Order: sequence, then C-alpha cells, then structure tokens
Amino acid sequence: MLTKQEKEIFREELFRHLDGIAVAPIAYALFKNGITTHLLQYKKTSISDLSIAFKANKGYLNVALRVISSQGWLTYSIKENDIFIALNEHSEIAFSHFYLYKDVVSLLEYSGKFHRRKFEEKPFLKLKALFEQYEQKFDITDTTDKQTLSIQHQIIKHIEGILIGPTTVHLGMGGMFHKYFMEASFSADEYHSAPEHFDVILSFLSQLGWFKRQNRKYTFTPKGLFFAKRATAYGVTVSYIPMFRQTEELLFGNPSILWNTASQTEESHVDREMNVWGSGGAHAAYFKKIDEIIISLFNKPIEEQPKGILDMGCGNGAFLIHLFEVIESKTLRGKMLDDYPLFLVGADYNKTALKVTRANLIQADIWAKVIWGDISDPKALAKDLKEEYNISLKDLLSVRTFLDHNRIWNPPMPATKLNTPSSSTGAFAYRGALLPNNEVEKNLKEHFNKWRPYIAQYGLIVIELHTIPPKIASKNIGKTVATAYDATHGFSDQYILEIDSFLKVINEIGLRSDEKHFHRFPDSEIATVSIHYILGA
Repeated sequence: MLTKQEKEIFREELFRHLDGIAVAPIAYALFKNGITTHLLQYKKTSISDLSIAFKANKGYLNVALRVISSQGWLTYSIKENDIFIALNEHSEIAFSHFYLYKDVVSLLEYSGKFHRRKFEEKPFLKLKALFEQYEQKFDITDTTDKQTLSIQHQIIKHIEGILIGPTTVHLGMGGMFHKYFMEASFSADEYHSAPEHFDVILSFLSQLGWFKRQNRKYTFTPKGLFFAKRATAYGVTVSYIPMFRQTEELLFGNPSILWNTASQTEESHVDREMNVWGSGGAHAAYFKKIDEIIISLFNKPIEEQPKGILDMGCGNGAFLIHLFEVIESKTLRGKMLDDYPLFLVGADYNKTALKVTRANLIQADIWAKVIWGDISDPKALAKDLKEEYNISLKDLLSVRTFLDHNRIWNPPMPATKLNTPSSSTGAFAYRGALLPNNEVEKNLKEHFNKWRPYIAQYGLIVIELHTIPPKIASKNIGKTVATAYDATHGFSDQYILEIDSFLKVINEIGLRSDEKHFHRFPDSEIATVSIHYILGA
C-alpha cells in the first residue's frame, strides 16, 4: 500500500504531465517564432505591442503567455487597458531549454495524420525514438545549479506528459486497466496485435516505475496501479491534443482554424468521446456534495418539489443517472415515483454526448428524455421541451457540471454594466481576438439573466471550473491543474473565471450561492472547482 507521501509525489507527477501536454506546443511555438528572443532583448513588453510586432492573434497570444507565466517563467500583470509581460529570474534558463520540446511537438503534429486511438507503426517509430532520447536525458548538459536543475526537471516532466498521457488514455479507454490486467501478469502479445511495438511502450512505462518486468511478463507496481486507477485524469487534457496540434496556427495564422467545420455543431479541436470519458471520471469525486442538496430538496413536501431535473450539458449521462439513484434510494420522492414520476431531461450541444447519454440511460434502465440544447439559449430549450414533451423548464431543477464557462460568446449589450470592475487575472479570447475581462463578466451577467426565469423557483446546481492567478499557480507547480485547463479552455474560447469573480457576477444580478452548500476543491487558494446551489437573493 502506498504511503501518503508516495501518493503526493505521484499526484504531483501526474499534474506536471498535464502541464506538459499544454505547455510544450505553446513554449515551442513561442521559441520557434522568435517571441522568447524578443522578450530576452526587451525584458518587458505589452501584449498589444508584441502582437503587432509578430502579427500574432492578440487573444491567443495572451493565453499563451499567461500559461508560460503560470509555470513561473514570466511575470504577468494587467494594468489599465493592457497586459504586460516581464522577464523574471527563471526566464532565461527556461527559454534556453525550450528547444527540447521540438521532437515531442513534432510527434503530436505527425500523429494527427493517423488513427487517433491506435498504435500505428509510423508514429510509433517516432515515439520509440523519443523513448531512446529520454533514456539519454536528451543529452542535457550536467549542472549543479539548483535553479537550472529545477527547470530541467520541470521540462522533462512536461515531455513525459506527452509521451505517456495519450498512451495512458488509449490504454484506459481500451480496457488495459481492467481489473484482470491490474491483478495478473501479462505479456505484450496478450494485449496487442503488434507485440513488438507494444513491448517497447511497456518497457518505457517500466522505466518510469509502472511495471515490473520478468521473462517478458509485466506486473503492475504500486505506482503503476496509482496511475492506472487515475487514467481518466489524463482524459480531458489529452482530448484537446487535436487543438494543441494547431497551436502555431492559432497564435500566428488563422485564428478560426478550429471552427472551419462542416457544421455548427461539429468539433475539430477536441476528441469529444475521450473528453466525456475523462470528465466522467473526474465528476464522480464531486457527486457526494451534490447529494446533500438533492436529498434536502426531494425530502420536502411533494408540492414544494420540482417535477424533475434538467441536466444541461449531460456529457455521458453519469450525473443524471447518479441523481436519479440518490432520489430513488434516499428521499421521500423515491417512495412516491409511481404517483409522482420524476421527469428527467438530458440536454447537450454535442450529438456524440447525446448518443453516449442515451445509451448509458438505457443500460441503467432509467426513463429520460434526451434533447439537443444550447446553454446560451434557455428560451429556445424551454420552447422545445414544451412543444415536444409538454414539460415546462421552470418546473425542473436545473443542474450542470463544468458548462457555464463553455457558453457561446456574444458581445454584451451596451446597457449591461458591472457594479464593480473585474479583478480577474484570466486570459480570454474569441476567434483570436482578446476579450477584456470586464466584457467577459458582463457576458456572464447576461448569461445568468437569461436563466433567471427558469431557475427562480427551484434553483440551479452548478459544478464549475475556475482559473487562479499565474502568481499563485507558479508557486504550486504539481499541486494544481490550472495551467493545463487555462490552455485547453483559453484556446477553445471558453471563459473560466476565478471563484470570487464568478460569485461577484452571481450576486450582481440578484442571485446567491447558498452558503450551506458551497464547496471548493481543493479548499485553498488554488481551488479550481466549485459547487453552488444558486437561488434568488
């Protein structure tokens, strides 16, 4: 059994891997295109001046440099009407090592030409070469300087993240981490049709301490079991690799490249099935806190209870299934379902997610309606529910997980004002254009105002993702997923505010987060997830 200290060490390693999947393509694009050289020459500059000098897309350049700042390699500050970047004591050393990212970034770009979830031979040969480079520590010059060693360690862990993150997700989705394999010894040919290739991958993971190898047989070590059981933790960040392949284009080319798809709902920037798989594993950790709200609400007198639940952005349906099971087994309503059936609605913007939700609900033998819906347009959703199913949206308890930040951007109306200016440190963009933080908060204000008529009676349960200031993130490397999520969401036009900024907007429109049911994870200044039961003030 692992000790608490060992778990902390391995968790730090996992978080550093996630950082790397995001940081490597960003850092190398900045290095390759001369941004780092420019910064070393001028020491301090603004995002505005830098974007003009390099003909860069200002919004995405802001996202990129904030990500680098969150790794501790730049100083990031918002002053008046611009954003400023300055060198710090770590910048020169870090920039001098950015060339190390070249081959793993090349692997990301090259592997995009092949099947997204199979170990095909051509990209595998590149992967094998990188394993060999890793064994030689990329020929990094030995040093005794502690600062240099720390940054080298940081970058090597980033490279590890790209080498093993996608592999871990592929193995997890493919059943490799099934209990059968985790408890017994196995060989490469028992699992894969190209055992000579797969054996190289297993050997590399053995080098990292995940497996013990004896007579071509592999057995999970305690460390390997730790990572195998947390394979889904890699899923969300890895699912955005199609986007990270386009990092250079997003920064210096066509800012709309991710959105030039055949249809409005088609996604080229994310492997949505993988994203749903990864996020489903993460969501389970927060469900217990939601149970308290659900049990309290569905234990009220029947006339005070909602007729059902709307899960907006239903993902894989796991949240909706969990809520039904809690109500059925632990509440007064659960004993009255024959007389007062529970109307369950799963809505999502993505058709793949709807398909997964429908299949999972059927498997769980739960009756529910599954419908296309846009979180930015509750009025249209209410109309569709009424016309198709004779269900009133206002009669349902609304719930959603990690969704409000993924609303479609619309410039706020001139009449929309903030009671107090934004204090957020977030970096926000829409199709490459930089969005001022005041405008993002105004947009959020309008967003929740649209939902007010539909949540006034029974409220809204929200699990939401947040950012943290780069200054805080850089002091907590290996303890937070903030860097990776700032990159995945910043480049895909999603808007994650700090918890305080989120709550400020909620309060400004006359809503409140019930203090009894407010939670943040972790419960400290590095919190990137919060739970709210939002009600009228």
